[in-house]
Amino acid sequence: MIDQETSERDFFTDRTVLLDPYTWLNDSRAKGRARWMDDRDIVMVTGFAEATDVLLSGDRFSSAIAAAGPTAKLPFEPQGDDITAQIAEHHQKFVGSEQFISYDGDRHKAARSMLTSLFVPSRLRANEIFMRDLADRMVVKAVAERSCEVIGTIATPYVTLVIADLLGVPAEDHEAIFKAVTSGPPPGSLDDADAGSSMMEMAKEIGRLFFGYVEDRRANPRTDVLTDLSCAKNPDGSVPAAQDVVMLAIFLFAAGQDTSAKLLGNAVRYLAENTELQDRLRSDPKLVPDFIEEMLRLEGSTKVTHRLAQKNTRIGDLETPVGSKIVASLAGANRDPERWEDPDAFVLGRPRIKEHLAFGRGAHTCIGAPLARAEVRVMLEQLLAQTSSITLSEAHHGPAGHRKLDYEASYIIRGLEKLYIELVPS
Repeated sequence: MIDQETSERDFFTDRTVLLDPYTWLNDSRAKGRARWMDDRDIVMVTGFAEATDVLLSGDRFSSAIAAAGPTAKLPFEPQGDDITAQIAEHHQKFVGSEQFISYDGDRHKAARSMLTSLFVPSRLRANEIFMRDLADRMVVKAVAERSCEVIGTIATPYVTLVIADLLGVPAEDHEAIFKAVTSGPPPGSLDDADAGSSMMEMAKEIGRLFFGYVEDRRANPRTDVLTDLSCAKNPDGSVPAAQDVVMLAIFLFAAGQDTSAKLLGNAVRYLAENTELQDRLRSDPKLVPDFIEEMLRLEGSTKVTHRLAQKNTRIGDLETPVGSKIVASLAGANRDPERWEDPDAFVLGRPRIKEHLAFGRGAHTCIGAPLARAEVRVMLEQLLAQTSSITLSEAHHGPAGHRKLDYEASYIIRGLEKLYIELVPS
């Protein structure tokens, strides 16, 4: 049964939807697996099959609005039945057009080919040594104090330092980059009407540092990811402009930092409220990867992504005219009862779990997914190994059944602002 009051709340601005997006998404799916939103000239897609189709069909759906979102005005008036050429012609006028997630076609293929080699298993294994040492030191400190605020003292600094180590960012610049990344509003901010401009200021600050890194690595190559990225060539053998390399480096740093930290926070919160599951994972750490996959499906850190219809087409049963703005809900698709049995329940070892859409699908599948999985696994392994109990702080979050949890004010990102836990040493 559809909750009419819930379904009419605005997905992009309503704070009750922010706290519980899943009820809204389930109600939206009941009205149409792909449907025009109430009072919005935007298509919301919450069906698994339909969202997968959108993400896989780069020939029908452009990523040009992926960074700006569907509420931003198009920089041109669509003409005809196929606006692929118009999108290419005006691409630089889209807000966020310089971001990797907004690239289309050959430009995206060229950029992704440079990035793919950066996440090879050998490099991730070497980076995992750093991860494990860092996670161990952070957890030792938290356990000694018997409590901590997870997001600010563990999750965010941990993933920031991990990606900095992987890229080869000098240690003396870690603090400056950390401040720049954490000072701006989240993507899809509910609080900052000018979040796009604020994010650009953040990117400029980080870009200033990364431009220096790229110039240095081209003159003085080292054995790090920044060197590989700085010295990479396009598929045709040409050398990318330094600015293009800088934007890719910023994307790797900022995107990897934010989503992994939020996923880690969501996972720790779930464990802290499920002591039997904690004990099961402690007794068999090999189950931690399965736990992470189900958390990605159930509480992944990215709720939606955006596309623009390049041609007159269909999404499921919905006629979708050229120029239509699409919100493909990863969170909605990951709880679609036509794809997942008992979709709102946590099921450890769920069949075919890696088919979830938490990392997207198709050409724009998250390139840092192996790193994110490794980061979260290593930290959870350390937390479980060094504790006999992890619980939420009732002083900060209230008693069970009456929890108070504040989520970051973003319609795109699903992540806690703060998470206070209490720890009992093993």
